[in-house]
Amino acid sequence: MKNFRELIDNYEVAVYPKRDLVIVKGKDATVWDENGKEFIDCAAGIGVATIGHSNPELVKAITKQAETLITNACVFYNDTRALLLEKLNEITPSNLKRSFLTNSGTEAMEAAIKFTRVSTGKTDFITTVNSFHGRTMGALSGTYKEEYRTPFEPLVPGFTFVPFNNLEKMEEAITPKTAGIILEVIQGEGGINIASQKYLEGVRSLCDKNNVLLIIDEIQSGFCRTGKMFAINHFGIEADIITVAKGIAGGFPMGAAICSDKVKIGFGQHGTTFGGNPLASAAGLAAITFMQKANLAKQAKEKGDYFVSKLNVDELSKVREVRHKGLMIGIELKEKVQPILQQLMEENILAMPAGKIVLRMLPPAVITYEQLDKVAEVLNRILK
Repeated sequence: MKNFRELIDNYEVAVYPKRDLVIVKGKDATVWDENGKEFIDCAAGIGVATIGHSNPELVKAITKQAETLITNACVFYNDTRALLLEKLNEITPSNLKRSFLTNSGTEAMEAAIKFTRVSTGKTDFITTVNSFHGRTMGALSGTYKEEYRTPFEPLVPGFTFVPFNNLEKMEEAITPKTAGIILEVIQGEGGINIASQKYLEGVRSLCDKNNVLLIIDEIQSGFCRTGKMFAINHFGIEADIITVAKGIAGGFPMGAAICSDKVKIGFGQHGTTFGGNPLASAAGLAAITFMQKANLAKQAKEKGDYFVSKLNVDELSKVREVRHKGLMIGIELKEKVQPILQQLMEENILAMPAGKIVLRMLPPAVITYEQLDKVAEVLNRILK
């Protein structure tokens, strides 16, 4: 057998610190390593595999489409893309009318930034402390962490950061040049920080008063992750653009910027070679259809509440706070998270960090209650 670790270490551009695990197979909320060892996957490709690994309906749809037509430029109409666009229109808030399909979340954010500048005739953006919106140059300009930003400066000018959940600071930051506010309803990378109803309503009002477009980043929180199809559904406010990716196509690379009528963009002002290709569209359509049929939003809410109820928080001396919506769960620790992630892996559980001290749990919504019990039992033991 080839040494897969050695091959990757030798030939991959080394931008990812690696955990000592070669994952070769997945099914629902379980993955296996090269030796057949089984793990409960609470990382799910950073919240991607919401419908579970190797979902049979997704596999069937991809296989059928691959045998029919894989690629088709967006200058031509396509049946599968049309059906996906119709499905996105069906599930998104009613003011969002049209979608630009991409290959990733950061590309969706790049599109949103460009669309907003063109539509408003203005240049600047406000985003928040601890935000994460992607790693391409525009999206990175709206991402807070200095370690992500500094090596690549100068970035796109005109981005300002204000404290999350602070309406007064948001209002102070708006100028006549402000084109858009970019906001996560629930900060993912930033630590599973949840916006308040009053804050979101206030931001929406500020946008309306100042001719500013509100871009809601649902890349991690969308597609049933929080117990609703989109996190914004919990709060009843309207975005002018939402950016989505991760769970949209069950693990197949895909994203979208979904826009209201306030977005005005002309022919030739943006484009994509691979975005919305028939294979990705078939994956997205199958994944969303499965979410609806299996009522994954309801499952995520009930399982998230169940899991958190199983944590003996008052007895966990290493825990400062637990925050969650559905199966978007953050456990803020009183110490660094990396040693805890290693302990979990030794107990056959995979999870993610959100910053240096937050343990992030993003399991597939098809995770079983028995698996949740196992994860809770281990956490109760190692965090006590």
